[in-house]
Amino acid sequence: MQTDIQLIITPEEAAKENLLKQKAAEKLAVDPDRITEIRITRKSIDARSYPAKINIALQIFLDEKPTAEEISFEYQQVAKKPAVIIVGAGPSGLFAALKLLKIGVKPILIDRGKEARERKMDIAQLNRNQEFNSESNYCFGEGGAGTFSDGKLYTRSRKKGNVREILETFHFHGAHESVLYESHPHIGSDLLPNIVESIRKTILNHGGDVHYNQRVTELIVENDTIKGCRTANGSEFYANALILATGHSSHEIFEMLHEQGVELEGKGFAMGVRVEHPQTLIDKIQYHSEIRSEYLPAASYSLVEQVDGRAVYSFCMCPGGHIVPAGTMTDSIVVNGMSSSKRNSPYANSGIVVEIQPDDIPAEFEKFGVLKGLKFQQHIEKLAFSNNGGKGLTAPAQRLIDFVNGRLSADLPECSYLPGIVSSPIHFWLPELISLKLREAFKRFDLKMRGYLTNDAVILGVETRSSSPVRIVRDHETLQHIRIKGLFPVGEGSGYSGGITSSAIDGENSAVKAAEWVTKQQQ
Repeated sequence: MQTDIQLIITPEEAAKENLLKQKAAEKLAVDPDRITEIRITRKSIDARSYPAKINIALQIFLDEKPTAEEISFEYQQVAKKPAVIIVGAGPSGLFAALKLLKIGVKPILIDRGKEARERKMDIAQLNRNQEFNSESNYCFGEGGAGTFSDGKLYTRSRKKGNVREILETFHFHGAHESVLYESHPHIGSDLLPNIVESIRKTILNHGGDVHYNQRVTELIVENDTIKGCRTANGSEFYANALILATGHSSHEIFEMLHEQGVELEGKGFAMGVRVEHPQTLIDKIQYHSEIRSEYLPAASYSLVEQVDGRAVYSFCMCPGGHIVPAGTMTDSIVVNGMSSSKRNSPYANSGIVVEIQPDDIPAEFEKFGVLKGLKFQQHIEKLAFSNNGGKGLTAPAQRLIDFVNGRLSADLPECSYLPGIVSSPIHFWLPELISLKLREAFKRFDLKMRGYLTNDAVILGVETRSSSPVRIVRDHETLQHIRIKGLFPVGEGSGYSGGITSSAIDGENSAVKAAEWVTKQQQ
């Protein structure tokens, strides 16, 4: 017999199988020996009061051994089938490719960067502040920005799509089963490279093509219809449909599209700083306890305030994480956050960013037209570089209270950012439309999380890549570009998603439409 129950239990009871079984038996008023298997279907933490509790939903099997649950997908052999080009091997591109395999269309996946295993070596050089590779870094390469920046799978997106299927696909390719039931699923930057390699093997084993070190420099368009693309090393790829999934950091793509007359539009985005606290402080605030229970994970937070009509909010919060260099140009500083699967570093970091609408951008950038947001973003990143003491990827930094009070920090606390930090008056050089709102928001955050505003915390500049300032305009129904037939802009870079899961869903949806278009062209 199978039955479903919900429990509110202690973290220790949730962590230990024998205690969990005992609590389930008490709930059902049965002998624990009758329980043959317990499956977790949903799990979340309620830390609103002390002590924290675990809300857990369970499938209980009594007096029978259930059949094993296996997740499998039917991927077709597509080597000789009609093809779709996919530019970009991030979440949108990879999941578009997998969806095409299910449909029976061949994906030709192209990425400007390297395979995940090779990216690791370039990223190691970045973290040592030794060498920067503009084509292989935290943003570019197999798996995209998500591979080495945490792997959070939680989404609030209401985009039409099957979130469960996305999570099952990650699990099928190597993610821990907890991604299927945790309320805020997370993989970890230490595990994601192997998972994206597994996805690549699925694509190759079923007849798809994968090409790395191929930066697209031109779309091949005839009579307002896509025919293929050209890359920087002279390669050409041809197909009747092209899914453009290049991510929000491929600035050259926006420039290329603008030059080729592809319709773009400015959109709202966000920029700010990354703040890092001692994890023990965040644990104390969130769990209302001096010492975190060994059965609780590193505490996280989510904050938002409206300041002068603009949202200021936490972004990509990384408990037990590290701050990493996430720029893509040699004369810029960009920071982001990541966590390993265990989230066991002594630091907690989060982007704190300010909403920016096209009308907020200073007049001096109007000359760039639809790309003014992009140019303003690049301007802020170059400001950070010019204020980093001239030390490569060293990041400008300031103690949190010093930033709020507008004074230079005489010294800085220990920080997880490996290339190093240098004291800088971020309050002074960061444009006021960002800095003044940040300073006010930090004060308000402290009213929600007492102790958050402290000089034990440090801010690093700048966090600018939370979303794209440009949208590639597409038709709502067909998902094709409004003018160029067969061109399907998708994901964060095209302005239609935010985060791994919503980007994966957008990639899948676009793959369905691209397959329909290719089939139509074959008739």
